Amino acid sequence: MYCADCESVDDYFFETTYFWIFVPTVETFGKVAGLCGSMQLNAQQESSHCISCLVNSSQIQRFLTSLNGALESKELENTKVTTTETSDSPNIDEMGRMTTLAILFNRFQAKWLVESVEQERYESWFQPIVRVEDKSNFAHEGLFRVRDDHGSIVPPALAFKLAESSDLLFSLDLVARRSAVECAAKAKLGGKLFINFNPSSIYDPSYCLRATASSINEIGMKPEDVVFEVTETHRATDINHLKGILAFYRNAGFQVALDDIGSGWSGLNLLQTLRPDYVKIDMELVRDVHIDEYKQNIVTNLIRIAKANNIEVIAEGIEVEEEAQWLANAKADYLQGYLYGKPKAYEPELSGDEQQKIDESLKPLDNAANV
Repeated sequence: MYCADCESVDDYFFETTYFWIFVPTVETFGKVAGLCGSMQLNAQQESSHCISCLVNSSQIQRFLTSLNGALESKELENTKVTTTETSDSPNIDEMGRMTTLAILFNRFQAKWLVESVEQERYESWFQPIVRVEDKSNFAHEGLFRVRDDHGSIVPPALAFKLAESSDLLFSLDLVARRSAVECAAKAKLGGKLFINFNPSSIYDPSYCLRATASSINEIGMKPEDVVFEVTETHRATDINHLKGILAFYRNAGFQVALDDIGSGWSGLNLLQTLRPDYVKIDMELVRDVHIDEYKQNIVTNLIRIAKANNIEVIAEGIEVEEEAQWLANAKADYLQGYLYGKPKAYEPELSGDEQQKIDESLKPLDNAANV
């Protein structure tokens, strides 16, 4: 389920790191040069807009933090940087991983996240989705959990926000999808599996998603039992890109869902444009819907619109029976929330050999994709 473009996490920091900093203005050059001088770093002017400097590993945090404080936000965004282990000028590969100073600073802050992925300090928990009519199990949603170096679970929103700011979203989102498939297969979960993905994390649908679909087939899961759930729908800007992703999934036999419908007008526009198989009503609308007439009007119309387009409705975030009963009367199809189960990890139900076979089908095809 890996591809080198999506999952490669380059290492920018070494025992002794040479920073090659390309600044947008002479004024910015002066700030960087002054900082290097104040820290007594071995720095050299390479051109009117480029400075190189040697920083030992013990000084990197102070160096980057000082740069982050010395430069304005626009300077951080427009200053380019790459690193090398030697004083030789950057080669073509090292120039190829040129990034902005802002992203490099966040990448350093996210070193624990890279280490957690490399050391597989992550897992997927699952929350049930039940049928309205009899509360029987319909599906499970896979929810990614990553641990820091102390073994504590980091709030998922924080982990993904850090990944995005440090240009690691592509890697983390793909790892999360792989984890959901792996953990669900090993636990032999029944029903459908909902797998979250952020459309911003996928470059080229036909290239990046082919391995995902192939791996799901290899481990014996049926495409019709897998639902890819689009998260961050309110941030979707390239509709054609998103349509291409969903078209690929559908052509491979999978179903698709839109998350948090009702949280903004963008969600309604996506509902009309993309015609998913399922929609999830935002939990903020579900909360106390049985006593809030305003929410009732919105949810009633959302369900009506979905039904008119042959889209099944999942209401999430249900915590009390009264909410569930009102949604059942409003003709929602499925229910999800703490009332039916909190997200939890499931122990593997397969033998060691069977688990090993799944692991092999989900590993990178070569070691070039360094996660």
